[in-house]
Amino acid sequence: MKPVWGLSNEQVGKRQASEGKNVLQPPKKSGVLQRILRQLKDVAIIVLLIAVVLSFLLAFSHGSGFIEPIVILAVVVLNLILAITQEGKAEKALEALEKLSAPYCVVLREGVKKSIDTAELVPGDILILETGNIVPADARLLESNSFFSDESALTGESEPAEKNAAFIPSTNAPLGDQHNMIFTGCVVTAGRGTAVVTATGMKTQMGQIAGFLSGSKQMKTPLQLRLDQLGKTIVWIAVISAFFLFAVGLRGGTDFGTMLLIAISLAVAAVPEMLALIVTLTLTNGVQKMVKKHALIRKLPAVETLGNTSVICSDKTGTLTQNRMAVKQLWICNGEPFSDEATFSKVQSDFLKYLVMGSNATYEIDEEGDKAYLGNATDVGILRLLDEKGYVIDEENYRRVAEIPFSSERKKMSVIFQVKTGGYLVLTKGALDRLSLSSESAADLEAAQNVHDKFAENALRVIALACKHVDVLPDNSHLDELERDSQLMGLIGLIDPPRPEVAVAIAKAKAAGIRTVMITGDHATTAGAIAKNLGILQEGQNVMTGAQLAKMSDVELNDTVRNFSVYARVTPEDKIRIVKAWQANGEVVAMTGDGVNDAPALKAADIGIAMGKSGTEVAKSASDMILTDDNFATIVEAVGEGRNVYANIKKTINFLLVCNMSEIIIMMFAQMAGWGILLTPVMLLLINLVGDGIPGINLSREEFDPKLMDNKPIKRNESFFSDDLLHLILRQTIACSVAVLIGYYMGTFVTLPGSTAPSVAVGQTMAFLITGLTSIVHVFHVRSVKSVFKTSIKNNMALFGSAVAMIVVFALLVALPVGQIFGLSSIGGIHWLIVIAATLLPTAIREIGRFFDNIPLIREQRHLRKTLVSKLRRKNRPDAASS
Repeated sequence: MKPVWGLSNEQVGKRQASEGKNVLQPPKKSGVLQRILRQLKDVAIIVLLIAVVLSFLLAFSHGSGFIEPIVILAVVVLNLILAITQEGKAEKALEALEKLSAPYCVVLREGVKKSIDTAELVPGDILILETGNIVPADARLLESNSFFSDESALTGESEPAEKNAAFIPSTNAPLGDQHNMIFTGCVVTAGRGTAVVTATGMKTQMGQIAGFLSGSKQMKTPLQLRLDQLGKTIVWIAVISAFFLFAVGLRGGTDFGTMLLIAISLAVAAVPEMLALIVTLTLTNGVQKMVKKHALIRKLPAVETLGNTSVICSDKTGTLTQNRMAVKQLWICNGEPFSDEATFSKVQSDFLKYLVMGSNATYEIDEEGDKAYLGNATDVGILRLLDEKGYVIDEENYRRVAEIPFSSERKKMSVIFQVKTGGYLVLTKGALDRLSLSSESAADLEAAQNVHDKFAENALRVIALACKHVDVLPDNSHLDELERDSQLMGLIGLIDPPRPEVAVAIAKAKAAGIRTVMITGDHATTAGAIAKNLGILQEGQNVMTGAQLAKMSDVELNDTVRNFSVYARVTPEDKIRIVKAWQANGEVVAMTGDGVNDAPALKAADIGIAMGKSGTEVAKSASDMILTDDNFATIVEAVGEGRNVYANIKKTINFLLVCNMSEIIIMMFAQMAGWGILLTPVMLLLINLVGDGIPGINLSREEFDPKLMDNKPIKRNESFFSDDLLHLILRQTIACSVAVLIGYYMGTFVTLPGSTAPSVAVGQTMAFLITGLTSIVHVFHVRSVKSVFKTSIKNNMALFGSAVAMIVVFALLVALPVGQIFGLSSIGGIHWLIVIAATLLPTAIREIGRFFDNIPLIREQRHLRKTLVSKLRRKNRPDAASS
C-alpha cells in the first residue's frame, strides 16, 4: 500500500520524547586530571615517583643536591605528557561516525513532503530516497525501483547491494542478506524508493557500533604488561636490598642515621631512572622510522606490539582486495576463454564494446584531469577495461533510445539502440539462466554453461551478453518482448581483484611466524577462493560463515579458532569474538580494516590497523596505526621495525639492569665485609645519570637487523628474560661487581710501588671509575650476540660518540680538582692501569662466556658440514655417476 500521509506532528512529538533525537550519544570525556591519575597507576611511573621521594629525602637530609630528584621528576612529567597525547580517544571515532550522517532528509508528514534535519527523525517516519542520498536512519523499504545501496563500509561487500521492498528475509539474517532494509550512513547508488524508519540514534546498526567503541576497554599491550612486571620486580629488589643492608649495618654497630642514608642511596641506585625515558625514546624513534615506511603510529606502545604480532586478522574488501570490480576473463561463443590482459582481436574488441553499450556506467573528469567513474561496480569494471584498452564506442552509428532496467526478479537489463543503417539493436546483459535465447543459441548454451561454471569456481561473478536485431519497436508497455529469442554473444567473469602486493606480503608474514586470517562480510565462496589464491586458506584449514559462528559458544570458538582461516558473512560483533578468541589462545592480534564495520574489532585487537586512503574516518580513529599508502605489504615492513624496537628495549633492560644490579651487589658486599660505604650517594647518582643515561639514550637508535624476521613472534606472556637474557645479565653483573670490588680493594688496602698511598678515598675513586666505565663499555656488549670486536659501530655512531665522551667526562672528574666536589681524589698511574684492566675484565668474561655458549652450536654446524661433504662425495663417486 502506498504511503500517502505519514506521521502527524503530534505523533512525532510523542516519539521524540520517548525515543530521543536521531543522534549518536557522545561518550563521557575524561578530564586532564583523570587521565593523569590513570597514567600514575602504571608501575613504571610509580617506581620513578618512589625514586623521586627517596632522592628528595636524600637531598634534604644529606645535602647531596637536587639534580637527581629534579631529573627523575622531569622524566616522570615527560612520560605523562607523551602517554596522554598518544592516548586513543573513542570520542573522536564517534565524531567521525556523526559526520557520515546526512544533515537533511526528505520525509512525508501529514501528507506533505518536508526537508528536515536528520536529528528530528523518529521511528515510523516515511523517508523518500533517490540516487545520491545518504540514508539517515535504519529503515524498511515500502517501495523500491531499481534501488541499490553501497553498504561496503558496513558489511564489507564491494558491490552495491540491490534492495527490494517485497523481499522477506529469514530470521536472524545477517545485514548483507536483509535486502528489504537500508542502514544509516550508506549511500543510495541507484534508483529511488520510500521506506519507514525502524531505528534511530544509538539503536541503529551504526549506533550499535558506536556503543561498542565507547564501551570497549583497551587492553594493556604486551610491552606495558612486561614493563609492569619488571617494575614490580625492581621495587621488591630495591626494598628487600635496602632493608637487608639497613639491618646488617645496624647489627654491625653503624649508627642509625648513616645506615638510613646508605639504605636510601641503595634504593635509589636500584631504580633504573632512565628506563622509562629510554623506552619512550625507543618507541618514538620507531614511530619516526615507520612514518618513512608509510605507517603512521597513533599510540606509542603500538610500535612494540606490532613487532610481537602473531596473527593478522584482515578485512577482505579494500584491504586484501582493491574494492573495485574488474573484468578478468571473457568468452565469445565458439571460442576459448581469454584474459583481460590479452591483446584483443577485432571480434574480441567489438564484444567488449557491446558490453559497454549494454551498461549504464559513465565518467566525469575531475579538477586534476582524472576520470571519476560513475555507476554500479559491474558496469564501471567493464567501462574501465574499455578505457584501459583504448577503445571508443561508435556513438555516431548507434543512438541509445530506450532501456529496460535491471531488477532483482529479472536479473537482467536491456539497452536499445537505433542503428544508423536501419533497424534497432537490442543488447541484453545479465545472469545466463535468465536470458531468453533463440533456438539458434541452443548449441552454444552447453558450452556457455561449462565456461560459466569454471568462472564461478574461481569466484568470478559471471555476466552473459545477448543481442537481437529488430526492424520496429513495440510500444513502451511491451518493450520486454524485445528480450525474447536473443542470440548469445558471450560471457565475462568479474571479481574484486586482490592487491598485487598482498600474496608476497602474506608469504613473508608466514615466514616470520605470523598467520593471516581473512574476516569479511562477503560470501563464503568468494572469500574462500580469494583466500586460496593469496595463500591464506591452506590444506586442513576451513571457511566459517557468520551463521555457523552464531551457533558456537565462546568456549567452542576458543577451542577451534585455529582450524579456520576465513570467516565470511560476519557482523561487527562476530569480528570482536574472533579477535578475542585468538587472544584467549595467547596470540597477539593485529586487525586490519577500512570500513565502519571494522571499527569495533580494530578497537578490541592488540593493534588496530586502518587504511589511510580508502579507510573511513571511523576506522582511522579506532586504530592504533594507519597505513598511509593502503599497502598490506607495509604491515610486514612495520612488523620488522616493531621487532627492532622490542629488541632495542631488551638491550636497554640488559644494559641498565647489569649496571644497577652490580651497584646493589657491591654496596651490600662492602657492608657485609666491613668495608663501609663503597660509593657515596652522589657518586651513585653521577653513574646512573651520566654513565648509564647518555649512552643508554643512544642505544634506542640501533638499526634494524634483517635476521629478526627469521624469529618466531614473541608470545603475549613471554618474559623479557627469555632466550638466556637472564643468564647473560647475571653473568655480566657478577663480572662488573668483581671488577669494582678488585679496584676498591687495591685502592683501599694495597700499597703499590710508586703510587698514591692506599686510602678509602682512593678506593672509592677507583670504584667510581670502574663502575662508571664498565657501565659505559657494557653498552657495546648488549648490541649484538656477536663478538664485540665483530660488531660494526658505523650504524650507530651517536652511541659510539656518546660513550667516548662519557669516558672522557669520568676521567676528567678524577683528573681535575672539580672532582673533589663529588668526593673524588687523584690517583696514581698504576691505579689508572688497574682501572683500565678492571674495566676490560667484564668484556673478557663476556667473550669467553660467548665462546663456551656457542660450543653446542659449533658442534652442530660441524656435524652438518660433515654430513653435507659426505653426501657430495657419494654423489661424485664414479659408480654413482655411471648409475
